[in-house]
Amino acid sequence: MKYFIETWGCQMNERDTETIAGLLEEMGYSPGKKDEADVIILNTCCVREKAEQKVYGEIGHLRHLKSKNPNLVIGICGCMAQQEEVAEKMRQRFPHIDLIFGTHNIHQLPRLLERARKFNEVQVEIWEREGEIIEHLPARRADKFKAYVSVTYGCNNFCTYCIVPYVRGRERSRLPEDILKEIKDLVEQGTVEVMLLGQNVNSYGKDLDKEIDFADLLQMVDEVKGLRRIRYMTSHPRDFTDKLIATIAASDHVCEHFHLPVQAGSNDVLQKMNRGYTREQYMELVEKIRRQVPGASITTDIIVGFPGETEEDFQDTLDLVKKVQFDAAFTFLYSPRKGTVAAKMPDQIPDEVKKERFQRLLELQNSISLASNKRLVGSTVEVLVEGKSKTNPHKLSGRTRTNKVVIFEGPEEIIGKFVPIKITEAKTWNLEGNVEHQGEGG
Repeated sequence: MKYFIETWGCQMNERDTETIAGLLEEMGYSPGKKDEADVIILNTCCVREKAEQKVYGEIGHLRHLKSKNPNLVIGICGCMAQQEEVAEKMRQRFPHIDLIFGTHNIHQLPRLLERARKFNEVQVEIWEREGEIIEHLPARRADKFKAYVSVTYGCNNFCTYCIVPYVRGRERSRLPEDILKEIKDLVEQGTVEVMLLGQNVNSYGKDLDKEIDFADLLQMVDEVKGLRRIRYMTSHPRDFTDKLIATIAASDHVCEHFHLPVQAGSNDVLQKMNRGYTREQYMELVEKIRRQVPGASITTDIIVGFPGETEEDFQDTLDLVKKVQFDAAFTFLYSPRKGTVAAKMPDQIPDEVKKERFQRLLELQNSISLASNKRLVGSTVEVLVEGKSKTNPHKLSGRTRTNKVVIFEGPEEIIGKFVPIKITEAKTWNLEGNVEHQGEGG
């Protein structure tokens, strides 16, 4: 019996997919191709409209597989499925779906799957509220040497554009001993890099009985023997404390990469977004980081065309981008999400205006990213080799501690190892270089 899982969205969804795969393998399934699978699970995202449309298109395409194999079980889960009205729409529009479950009850997949097979009718189970954190679920890790480790679930921020708090629930922190045990077990199995995950990792510990925050957790993880790199995603600028900066600066293994989603450079827009900081506070945070962690890379997220955004507001965003000089920025056109405050705001921006502003921002950021990468030409950087390059399968690809992608020639035996690479060429999105000598570790 084979399974196939298709995943959209963020790293939290990717981590959930690892758990879904682990549950299926405990039931006796093994991974396979889509057209040979006995179970197909679509793990969905609803943060942007484009992701939703891709999911609907894929569900439609699966109809022919179901007609060829009536015993095929098709399941939909993730953030789209967590919305009750969307789940009902899927059920009515696509009768070939067999089970629909949300973000809070992934652990119930085995029971739902068995019921779908036994009764030959669609199983829909969406928990309105999050339950207790379920520890020790099985997982099929995507990588042998890198791993996602969730530290918090849910979000309490309620940014006015964001659907996440409605589909992921309130913020819940895992106990530090559970996190550390998971990481130590991973290291014993060969993991050398972990990515600590949360919708807002900086809020870690606020809901726990013990006195602990994210800086304390980072310090504990930094002491795990055998771990070489620690990353985290995502951090909220409002909650990035001086203590956290100092902890990162003093650590041995926390990478010098700060992803700080600014979303907009206008104070008026930031207030409408309910982001909880001003442009001045954000830029002061950047200055502190650059002062205490020299050579750090800083990346960001920016939304273009938020309701009511004027040309002056957009110019403020361009101005902030010029002043901060981000190493990279993930830029998005604002997409109204049903159920959010911003979807009902007046002065929605026309698509053509959004696209024109988006292009201007992209051109500016691309020039900054290229200049940032050019500064590394001639230097030697430590790279964790991740595998074959997605853009050039004849070469390998890896990342620096500052999260720069480096493409280079080398034998497949060094995948999973740390190697020194001399940078020979800079491009907008990546660097190219040569292996100086075979690395160690990993």
